[in-house]
Amino acid sequence: MAVHRIDPPALATPVRNLYSQVTVSAPGDRLVAIAGQVALDTDGALVGAGDVAAQAEQAFRNLRAALEAAGGTPADLLKYTIHVVGSTPDLIEPVFDALRRAFGEVPLAASTWVGVAALALPEWLVEVDGLAAIGSRPHRTTERTTP
Repeated sequence: MAVHRIDPPALATPVRNLYSQVTVSAPGDRLVAIAGQVALDTDGALVGAGDVAAQAEQAFRNLRAALEAAGGTPADLLKYTIHVVGSTPDLIEPVFDALRRAFGEVPLAASTWVGVAALALPEWLVEVDGLAAIGSRPHRTTERTTP
């Protein structure tokens, strides 16, 4: 089984090659929804107060831990959404660098970046949720195609 990543010629090339325009799961995969993860450690303490990059890294680490708890790997991600308080273009690199540190590379899933005025608590600066397709085989391959 594989997650197929498609970048159709009718759509623009993904910006900075940080995502895929379309992801498709294989038949029979389990669809796994992961709730928004923020920069809380296992004790519930905030990591990186006032630091978007530090909070992003912890939120991505939490997303990865949730994915692995469901039996998945980063290759299983179909989509993730990054919510950033006070979003500006200069935050793109620090947030995606944090993603690379947490995952080892940027998962080429479909993704959405959303600038928000606030999250549930005022000290939270980044929240990341995800959707994955997890198959029965322990190791998945990822294929990227352009039709």
